Amino acid sequence: MPVISLRYHFRQPFRVPARVAYAWCTDFGPDDGPLFSERTRRSVHRVSEDALMMTDTTYRGGRSVRIRRLVRLFPEERAWTNTHVDGPYEGSQYWYRIVADGSRRADLEFHGLRREKHARALSASATARRAEQCRRNDVGEWRRRLAPALERDSA
Repeated sequence: MPVISLRYHFRQPFRVPARVAYAWCTDFGPDDGPLFSERTRRSVHRVSEDALMMTDTTYRGGRSVRIRRLVRLFPEERAWTNTHVDGPYEGSQYWYRIVADGSRRADLEFHGLRREKHARALSASATARRAEQCRRNDVGEWRRRLAPALERDSA
């Protein structure tokens, strides 16, 4: 099966200071499941001071999908990476950075490299459409669910 690489990026504004946004975004734990649009169960194991292994189990269409992720933290840069170790998007990697926008606001800079298996190779235009669909889905999760939760929890 061919593997395609989907590259996309976006920015998400927050109405909280950068240090608050970074702390909230990197406070991974087993209670994170309700933040996501799909039913999710999460476990977190700290590997080292700056790395953790997350295991998410999501439930789609009556079946469970398990994804293990290695997360590396870069607090001095207010950044982190999320690399899929296994699961349907094995080898995918996501890069996040919180950038201050004044003293009371911040932006999330997101860059994604999602790797997907397909029954056949996709054309460049089909790959671009699929990358845009992934971008829209991730933007939707941040705008509708994660950013409002961050701002509500930080009030």
